[in-house]
Amino acid sequence: MSGSPRKHRPPLPVRDGLNPTRLVLPHDAASVARYATAVEYLHERFGHDAARLQEKIAGGEVLTGAGAVVDHDTPYEPRGFLYLYRDPPADEPEVPGLADLEVLHRDENLLVVDKPHHVATMPRGRWVTRTALVHLRATLGLPDLVPAHRLDRPTAGVLVLTVRPQVRGAYQTAFQDRAVRKVYEAVAPLPEQGSGLDRDGATTVRSRIVKHRGVVRAQEEPGEPNAESRVTLVARDDARGLGLYRLEPHTGKTHQLRLHMASLGLPLLHDTFWPELREDAPDDPERPLQLLARSLEFVDPLSGEPREFRSRRRLAAWPRGGEGGRGER
Repeated sequence: MSGSPRKHRPPLPVRDGLNPTRLVLPHDAASVARYATAVEYLHERFGHDAARLQEKIAGGEVLTGAGAVVDHDTPYEPRGFLYLYRDPPADEPEVPGLADLEVLHRDENLLVVDKPHHVATMPRGRWVTRTALVHLRATLGLPDLVPAHRLDRPTAGVLVLTVRPQVRGAYQTAFQDRAVRKVYEAVAPLPEQGSGLDRDGATTVRSRIVKHRGVVRAQEEPGEPNAESRVTLVARDDARGLGLYRLEPHTGKTHQLRLHMASLGLPLLHDTFWPELREDAPDDPERPLQLLARSLEFVDPLSGEPREFRSRRRLAAWPRGGEGGRGER
């Protein structure tokens, strides 16, 4: 087949906010010998839901990469693509905060929203339809909407998405090339002596962070640093033993801010990963992770104009607020 999977355009459109699933047919000798048709492969892959699969095949809802409808005579093509719509999980958890997604800015290229805690950015794991991307695509009629960067499910704040495929690469590259200044706010314990913060309550943390497949938490490992965060204590509440921190990541590794704060002995309030892993802890709307993506600043790669977007949210553990302001300026 010509072309790479990355550049291949799906023959099925976004439906109800969801992309079709793409399957790449295995090309190993055993698979080539086992399957004569594409349907034989599908029945083995989805044997647990054979009746529903047959409905999709009969309804012409399974297509090849070339856009041909798959039927029982469609030959098995090693390295070929098959596209179909996967049914959302019936037991997808409720996400109360989804209704609170606020649009901060919208133009022909960008959609910027203020994401609540507990809302996943994209479909993943247990969350599929009740995610920011699928909800926004469906409710705003923007089928080509794609995030320009990542914002973890427990984290609230500014999330930038691209509206049109033609501009997607320019904005995603700006994030990948660290041309975007990100400022976060967090609530964590006040530092003790020897925590690593300087006289002004600030420090820069550099370490090597690695996220291994199948391991829930990222971890620090020996080696050349690939992650850097600036940490500054900006306000104190001595009565509660808590501080408000400004966090400025200069890189974007998975769990970077949470891990760097924990490494300073300052785990974020209500963090279920540090200092102890509580992977199965249910979402508690009253005790969200106290981490907020407060603002994003960058020079627009298309217009050359400076852009700044700011969250209007407040961290529950610091109700008098930090650096909140207008959505854009």
